[in-house]
Amino acid sequence: MLSFTLLLFFAVTGLTLNHAEWFDSRQRPVIYHGTLNKAWVNISDPGAVAKDELVNYFHRTYGTRGALSDFHVDGEQCEVLFKGPGYEADATIDRETGKYDLSVSPFNLVAVLNDLHKGRDTGKKWSAVIDFSGALMTLVALSGLTLIFFLHKRRFSGLVLLAAGALLCFLFYSFWIS
Repeated sequence: MLSFTLLLFFAVTGLTLNHAEWFDSRQRPVIYHGTLNKAWVNISDPGAVAKDELVNYFHRTYGTRGALSDFHVDGEQCEVLFKGPGYEADATIDRETGKYDLSVSPFNLVAVLNDLHKGRDTGKKWSAVIDFSGALMTLVALSGLTLIFFLHKRRFSGLVLLAAGALLCFLFYSFWIS
């Protein structure tokens, strides 16, 4: 039953990925403005930016979620980017004044599921779930193929259908893609 649950998830999200135009996945971004402690973005030393304090501030104050995807410091500003499945938050901080703009872009449930399907911005643990799912579905498919050899009355027709399916996939690829 576990493999059927995983199969259903990846089958449905395969359809939603293939037809993204059916779903309006992006909601309007929410923009926040504020000022934070200037000492965290010290203008005199680019290496003295308090990265952990900035990340914790945005998590605590605005509930940003997802992993820290990018942290960039240049002469006049800092950029902090958080990404997760179906979520993105981007902060631009003026290093001289401490003023910032935070743009939070939540996506709908279909976008979250699509990101989970692709493993985008999900981390190593979800990557392991995807690997486990692929291995389990491969095992189920191979066990089905193996079983056809033990069903004497259906062996020939089963192998013919297997060959026809493989040929059909090859023809679709040959004529429509390459």
